[in-house]
Amino acid sequence: MTYQETLDFLFSQLPMYQRIGKAAYKADLETTLKLDAAFDNPHKSYKTIHVAGTNGKGSVSHSLASVLQEAGYKVGLYTSPHLRDFRERIRINGDMITENAVIQFVEGNKNLLDDLKPSFFEMTVAMAFDYFRKKAVDVAVIEVGMGGRLDSTNIIEPEVSVITNIGMDHTAFLGTSKEDIAGEKGGIIKANVPVVIGQTQPETQSVFEKLANEKGTSIEFADQKYRISVATYSVDEQQVLQIYKNETLLFPDLRLGLLGQYQQKNVLTVLSAIDKMKEKGFEISRQDIYKGLENVSKNTGLIGRWYYLGFNPRIVCDTGHNQDGIEAIIKQIENTAHRELHFILGMVNDKDHDTVLSLLPKNAQYYFTRASIPRSLAEDELKLKAKKHGLHGETYENPILALTAAKKNADSNDLIFIGGSTFVVADVL
Repeated sequence: MTYQETLDFLFSQLPMYQRIGKAAYKADLETTLKLDAAFDNPHKSYKTIHVAGTNGKGSVSHSLASVLQEAGYKVGLYTSPHLRDFRERIRINGDMITENAVIQFVEGNKNLLDDLKPSFFEMTVAMAFDYFRKKAVDVAVIEVGMGGRLDSTNIIEPEVSVITNIGMDHTAFLGTSKEDIAGEKGGIIKANVPVVIGQTQPETQSVFEKLANEKGTSIEFADQKYRISVATYSVDEQQVLQIYKNETLLFPDLRLGLLGQYQQKNVLTVLSAIDKMKEKGFEISRQDIYKGLENVSKNTGLIGRWYYLGFNPRIVCDTGHNQDGIEAIIKQIENTAHRELHFILGMVNDKDHDTVLSLLPKNAQYYFTRASIPRSLAEDELKLKAKKHGLHGETYENPILALTAAKKNADSNDLIFIGGSTFVVADVL
């Protein structure tokens, strides 16, 4: 099999939630546990950090991996979904899994895959865990796919469990209230494994505290421990933060390479998690933290979070797609100097469209489009839904055509934003 033939098999033969939605979701760990047993529990051969949450878990995962790399560790990183290449999901010290390793895993385990019929996500978790053992990583940062309790990654016994925040997303699977969703994501909390919660939320705080108490483990809320007093921008647009721990200025002039203002919440989560990791014996210096947080994208390959694609006009994309993510993006747009806003928008068909559309600025020119996956909402249908919320624009068959039109229409002082769906961003990238 060639690499492309291997990908074709993975995308066409294995049920993939990102593409087809609910039909690919499995509400148990039975297949995951059988796969894990077949590979002799590879995740037990290295340390792990587990990261869940509605928003920010990808940024936090990459940031933790970056700091650990700067500290000299050989670091595995498992995240999802990918934007340009399947191999983005599985990295070691920023380097993607090789094409040959993907081919060998599928070819060498074809009979097992045919027998167990795992979902796409179950298979990729097994591939990642096996690859990390073969390459003898010291530690792997593992991002939860969806939820936590029944997620395929939730077979690990991590050093630290991290939950960034809780928002209303994947409600068909996780529950229709923040309390219910917190219960599902809190399923990664395990006995004797310290847990860090990134954001204190009145609806969820008691849920997490109850779960931690039941498991007999410690819990702390990052935003109750750390705070940012002042945030400015350097000439190269990096954020420069003054971070206090309790009442002491602990990290003066910390430069954050990730540009979105919403990353300020994530950095507090990262710092709290690092505290717990150091308590568990990880050797991480202040310099490692400074360099790691300044060089997240360089060290780990993270893209798609307030990510610049061009200037004059400024072109930026962001994968935020649920209510909380969109609210953060709108704040970022408002704080970004521009004359006119050109908004390239696509959404998947199983989201809460009206809630998101009601948040979007009405003074923008919209380019309604759809990503190249079956779950995408048709651009004509999106335009009709958007019209009810006072949003107006034209339709385009794909994001590339939409971007071409926006570039043609935009002045050098305008802002072109691309988002609404991870997969719209993926198609542009």
